[in-house]
Amino acid sequence: MSILFEIDGAVATITLNRPEKFNAATPAMSRAIVEATQECDRNDDIRCVIITGAGPKAFCAGSDVEALDDYATPWDFRNRVDYCDAIHKLRKPSIAAVNGHALGGGLETALSCDIRIASSNAKFAAPEIKLGWIGGGGMAAFLAHSIGASNAALMLMTGDPIDAQRALGWGLVSEVIEPDALMDRARALAETIAARAPIAAETAKRNLTAAFSMPLEEAMAYERDLQTICFTTQDALEGRAAFKEKRAPVFRRK
Repeated sequence: MSILFEIDGAVATITLNRPEKFNAATPAMSRAIVEATQECDRNDDIRCVIITGAGPKAFCAGSDVEALDDYATPWDFRNRVDYCDAIHKLRKPSIAAVNGHALGGGLETALSCDIRIASSNAKFAAPEIKLGWIGGGGMAAFLAHSIGASNAALMLMTGDPIDAQRALGWGLVSEVIEPDALMDRARALAETIAARAPIAAETAKRNLTAAFSMPLEEAMAYERDLQTICFTTQDALEGRAAFKEKRAPVFRRK
């Protein structure tokens, strides 16, 4: 199986499962990721999604280069099923648990997630330039937003890797964890998010997207509208009641 898909309580985990190929993505894996993300959005019991890679060496080495010649025309390549798009379009909050090399599309996969944490042995690179092309899954936009224009240019124009500590210093990841503790930390973080009001969590995700794509005044007005929508939900009523009664809230996605 090119991916493993597991649901444990309110947390789903998608594991890229080609460790012998550094979890490089094939068209079949792309389709499997799309199906898994669609199930995550359909299933209201799932409140947070973890993306990780199988094996100790790689999160994802991007697209399997050997499979790229299988596209009959450049137009077919342009309109391919894209695993990064599927992850970026997830409605549910997502966490990348980067357990090793994140290269090319693997870096884009991590960047497509809302939160990124990495093992201390992780490395990040946009090496496409070394093969004669550039990334196509939002690489430049995601990097520029995450680490600034100069650092993004350094990665995009050299193709050279950075280690986990530099990624942390640049803001590419939020935390660096020892490899054997990475998934425990990812699950703990996912369970924390899953315990929050799910409509509010999904709205916060949408709001962040707007913050990057709208002018400031429009983004602030949009945020106020989203806040008003959340404020009218039963979960918000429950949150206020729980606060007054000094108890933990029970959110029901209503």
